[in-house]
Amino acid sequence: MNGSLNYVDVITHGGLIVTSVLVLLILTSIASWTIIFRKWLHLRKARQESVAFLETFWRSKRLDDIFTATEAMPVSPVAQVFRAGYVELSKVTAGSQAGASDDAAMHDQLGGFENVERALARAANAELTTLEMQVPFLGTTAAAAPFVGLFGTVWGIMGAFRDIYAAGNANLATVSKPISEALIATAVGLFAAIPALVAFNAFNSKIRVLENEMRNFSADFLNIIKRHIFKKVA
Repeated sequence: MNGSLNYVDVITHGGLIVTSVLVLLILTSIASWTIIFRKWLHLRKARQESVAFLETFWRSKRLDDIFTATEAMPVSPVAQVFRAGYVELSKVTAGSQAGASDDAAMHDQLGGFENVERALARAANAELTTLEMQVPFLGTTAAAAPFVGLFGTVWGIMGAFRDIYAAGNANLATVSKPISEALIATAVGLFAAIPALVAFNAFNSKIRVLENEMRNFSADFLNIIKRHIFKKVA
């Protein structure tokens, strides 16, 4: 009616290939927006809790008080790195209370320091994996969706020209409508790809900030326990 496109009709009567492409792109777009919303909330909370944790850490005098405070910061990757290091540190210090010779104590301290360092590194890697979860899907969508849409458009145009050739009527009125219908696949592909690309870059930037905070905190924490706990470690 009035030459306007019926988008529902395009999806349902565009042929198996074009319809499949459009449905795939629509479902991908819905999944992308769901991931964008959830990941944005997660990263925002992770950043807020990490800032709160660092303020608590540098303000507090006792590690056990800080450990207790981190129970209210389950999303902060920096807080979780500290918890892993503190648990390992507690094991090391508890195991080195028994009397031993200086050489044995030195060996235990060196081994304990390395254990804490490894625990911090493992926790940082685990938290980084959690932060990056589902973000690659956005990158894949951003890279692949335009090409999937273009494939649907090319296939639709091929079908349109085939139908025009069979009908033997190739004027502007008969050509423009099927081609414009075929171009919808490219438009839907771009609609799915552009938000995914913007979110992918933004989330990766935020994740790199949190990753640097975990690395910097791990280095600071190791320096602190080396000075005040493993005093004999040169």
